[in-house]
Amino acid sequence: MSASAGGGADGTGVPSRRVRTSRDEGIVTVTLDHPRRMNVLDQAGWEMLGEVFEELAGDDSVRCVIVEGAGEAAFSAGSDISGFAAHRSTPGQVTRYAAALRRGIQGVWDCPHPTVAAVEGLCVGGGLIIAACCDVRVCGESSRFGAPVNRLGATMAYEEMAPLLAVAGAGAVLEILLTGDLVDARRAREMGIVNRIVPDGAVGEGGREISRRIAAGAPLVNRWHKKFVRRSGQRRPLTEAERDEAYEAFQTRDYREGIAAFMEKRAPRFRGE
Repeated sequence: MSASAGGGADGTGVPSRRVRTSRDEGIVTVTLDHPRRMNVLDQAGWEMLGEVFEELAGDDSVRCVIVEGAGEAAFSAGSDISGFAAHRSTPGQVTRYAAALRRGIQGVWDCPHPTVAAVEGLCVGGGLIIAACCDVRVCGESSRFGAPVNRLGATMAYEEMAPLLAVAGAGAVLEILLTGDLVDARRAREMGIVNRIVPDGAVGEGGREISRRIAAGAPLVNRWHKKFVRRSGQRRPLTEAERDEAYEAFQTRDYREGIAAFMEKRAPRFRGE
């Protein structure tokens, strides 16, 4: 993984550079990078977000992914509304933009590796959806959350709404969408939108600390648990093959290493095997 990622175009031929990545051993940080405009994403930015996560999904050396916003003002204010008139007006434009947005959201949601959203400042609209796609969400005390799309006369599509419903439930999502209000960090935690609240200015370190703890665990087990939790939320009955998969960990080298480390009273050295 390179130190930065960007590409595509926003419809004007100008490359989009609103998503960048960095890596510290097995922990990859994906930064939404447009701080002058609250880290909003244009059409190409959504495409790039999906492309970055599709690449990460195929990298078994990744142990955890942190998603953050550049600067201190916002995690992300979602889509770049200033470009809607030019790129989200006609039915064809709406369809193409929706496909780009879905690719970005689906990339984060489908990532097999554990993901942590480090939310500092404003987290609204598409930014809220990105955060909801992550497995663990930590925010600052003054962070605010919402999706005031009804003020724009716009709807949140099924695929966009699904991650929010998964973490907050129908009542909380309808409260957010119907009122258009922003909620504070404490209310967001009550709704299930965030897991932890930390002091402002400590969000980055809070996200990294959680990520280090995750990365210290057996990576195959972390991926299995993420898969099992997602699957458990579906109503269809488990197959025998799915039940059997829950015991595959006991045949891995990491399992043997974990047991040996426990007996020898040392830290395990997991290799994802």
